[in-house]
Amino acid sequence: MGDADARLRDAVAAGVLDDDATHAALLGSIVQVARAIFHARAASVLLLDEAAGELVFEAVVGEGEDTLVGQRFPASKGIAGWVLNTRQPLVITDVTADPRFSADTAAATGYVPKGIMAVPLLHGEEALGVLEVLDRPADARFSIEEVDLLGLFGIQAAAALALIRRARLAAAALKGGGGDLRALAQIASRVAGRGDDRAVSDFLAALNALLSRMDGG
Repeated sequence: MGDADARLRDAVAAGVLDDDATHAALLGSIVQVARAIFHARAASVLLLDEAAGELVFEAVVGEGEDTLVGQRFPASKGIAGWVLNTRQPLVITDVTADPRFSADTAAATGYVPKGIMAVPLLHGEEALGVLEVLDRPADARFSIEEVDLLGLFGIQAAAALALIRRARLAAAALKGGGGDLRALAQIASRVAGRGDDRAVSDFLAALNALLSRMDGG
């Protein structure tokens, strides 16, 4: 029952969230506002690809915005890797003096920053990625309040990343699920679109037996 129910829940998610362009646009807005508020040269959101063990640029504004989206690097490397794995925010005024900085990784992106503010993007207990603000004005002073403000942007970015990943995983499940499951997803999306949680719950219960038979259970 569990596997079938999970597949149907993924189908509902795919029907409702199949256009992750909306969430990508939200990420774009977040980095744009973050860059403007901190008067930075660039800002970016990176998503963790767990299967590959890599961080992927999902949204970039400023330096590198035309080339960085989609680029990836090992999730264990550099400032972003440290922030992701420790789940701690980090402020560095001169990255060249910090041992956590990976010069080769930065060079591969085509832009080597001098200063970085970065926060982990947390969804529940899970680290989804990193939000970075790069190269603020030389006379800018960092404060706890500013790190907290960047953290608020991080909360919004994490929510968008969670939706993007959910939609992508659901779409992948449907791709291999056959025509019956895709048809169920279309029905489920209409039910979910009514905004009635009880209706969605009833729909899941009513069709769970059907999916169990589809799974051979």
